Amino acid sequence: MTNLVASLTSSEQRKALLFSLEAERSRRLARRRLTDFAVLQGFRPAPHHRLLIDELEALTRGDSDVLLVEMPPGSAKSTYVNWLFPAWFFAQRPEANVLSASHSSELAERWGRRTRNLIGSEAQTLGIQLSADSTAAYRWGTSQGGEYYAVGVGVGIMGFRADLGIIDDPFGSREDAESKRIRDARWEWYVNDFSSRLKPGAKRVIMHQRWHEDDLAGRVIQQLDGIGKPYRRLKIRAEALLGDPLGRQPGEFLWDDPDGYNYGQFLRDRKAESDSRTWSALYQQEPSPDTGDFFRREWLHPVEHMPARDSLRVYGASDYAVTSGGGDYTVHVVVGIDSDRRLYLLDLWRSQADSAEWVEALADLVLKWKPLEWAEETGQIRAGVGPFLTKRLTERRAYVHRKQFPTRGDKAVRAQSIRGRMSMLGLYVPASAPWRGDLEGELLRFPAGVHDDQVDALGLIGQLLDTIHAPAAPKPATQAVASGYKSTRSTGGGSWRV
Repeated sequence: MTNLVASLTSSEQRKALLFSLEAERSRRLARRRLTDFAVLQGFRPAPHHRLLIDELEALTRGDSDVLLVEMPPGSAKSTYVNWLFPAWFFAQRPEANVLSASHSSELAERWGRRTRNLIGSEAQTLGIQLSADSTAAYRWGTSQGGEYYAVGVGVGIMGFRADLGIIDDPFGSREDAESKRIRDARWEWYVNDFSSRLKPGAKRVIMHQRWHEDDLAGRVIQQLDGIGKPYRRLKIRAEALLGDPLGRQPGEFLWDDPDGYNYGQFLRDRKAESDSRTWSALYQQEPSPDTGDFFRREWLHPVEHMPARDSLRVYGASDYAVTSGGGDYTVHVVVGIDSDRRLYLLDLWRSQADSAEWVEALADLVLKWKPLEWAEETGQIRAGVGPFLTKRLTERRAYVHRKQFPTRGDKAVRAQSIRGRMSMLGLYVPASAPWRGDLEGELLRFPAGVHDDQVDALGLIGQLLDTIHAPAAPKPATQAVASGYKSTRSTGGGSWRV
C-alpha cells in the first residue's frame, strides 16, 4: 500500500487515496465497535454512554440474554439503545429481526423512522441495504432478509418473531405507572405478547426510568430472580452514591459538563424542584412503595423549618458497621423532642466507612448538637471499637452520655417502640435533606428491604426515648394581681420599721 501511494505522481491523488483509506478504516471500526459508530454520527459518548455501550456489545456477543437499563430522563439512553444500537446490530447480524416497543405507537414509529433513515444514510458503513419496499416507518426490512418492527406497548404482535427485542420506557407518565390496572396490563402484554414473539436465544433490552416499585422493571427483576435466570442490570443514578458504577464520588452528578451538554445543571435544577419521592424514583432509580407494611408513608411529615434548638431535648443514636467494606452502613441519627412529644429528625449521617471515619463523624455531631444522651448496641461496642470510640470522643471533648442497649429479638421487635411513636405522633423530617429519599425508601420497604441500618438507628432512638421524658412546656409569664393591700416590702430602700 505504501508503494501504491508513492507511485502516484499527483499530490491530489495521494491525498484522495489517503482520505479514502482513512474513511474505509473508520467504516470498519464503526461496523465493529458501537462507540466508533456513535462518534461517526457526531456524538461524543460520555462515561455512562460508554458503560452502556459495553453492555450492549456484550449482549450482542452473547454474554447474556437480558439487559436491564435504568437511567434518569434526558440522559440520552434512547439515543443509544433505540436508535444507534438497532442499526449497528443489523451490521452484526444482517438477517436478524428487531422488535422495538415504546409507550406509544407514535413514539415507536418515530424511532423506527430514525433507525430506517440511519441505515439508509450509512449503508456503506454498516454493510447493509434497505429493501426496496421499506417505505413504512414502523415496519421495514433489509436486502439481506432482516426485518424491523416498531410497536406501541400494549399493541398485539402477530406474524413477527424477533432476534432482538427492545422496550424503551413502557410508561409515558407517572399517572400510568401508579395505576395498578395499567401496570397489570403492561405486564400481561410483556408476558403474553412481547416475550412470546422472541425467538429461542433472542436478546432483550428493557430500558426504564423508574416510576414505581411495581413497574415493569420491578416485575421483570422479581420474575428473573424467582426463576434463577441470569441477567445484566445497569443502574445509573442522577446523583452518585457509594459504589457508583462510573466511579463517581458520592454527591457527584451525572454528565456534569458545564462546557458541554451541561446535564449536571439540569439535574441540580430538577432535584431542587422535585419532591423526594419523584427524585428517588425517576432520577435515582430507587422507587419507594406507595405505603409500607411496617412503617406508613403518612407517618412521615416533611417540614421546611425545624423548631429552635433550645426548644428541644436532643438525643442521638448509632448503628455501627464494625467491619469496613462489608456491605453494611454505619448510621448516626440526631433527633429532637418538643414539649408536645413530637419527634424531629434533625440530622443523619450514613456511610460504608471504616471506624476511623465514622467515629469522627459521631464526634462532629456531638459537638454540633450537644445531645443529652446517645444510644448504641452493646454487642457492637464489645466488638472492639468501644475503647477507641471513648478515647477519640474524649480527645475531641465531644462529651455525651452513651447508653448501651442489648441486642434482643429480631429487627422488627427492636423497632416496635419507634414504630408506635411514629404512628401516633409522626416523624418530622427536613423536606430538603439530601438523605430524605433514601430514608423514606428504607422505612417503607422494611423489613423486606436490602438495607435496614437507618431503621436500626431509629429503633435505638425509640428504646432510648422509652427511658426519658419530653421537655416541659414553658410556663407562661405571671402577672401580679392587685389585692387592695399595700406591700410591706419597699422598693425604695426604706423599711417598715418606722
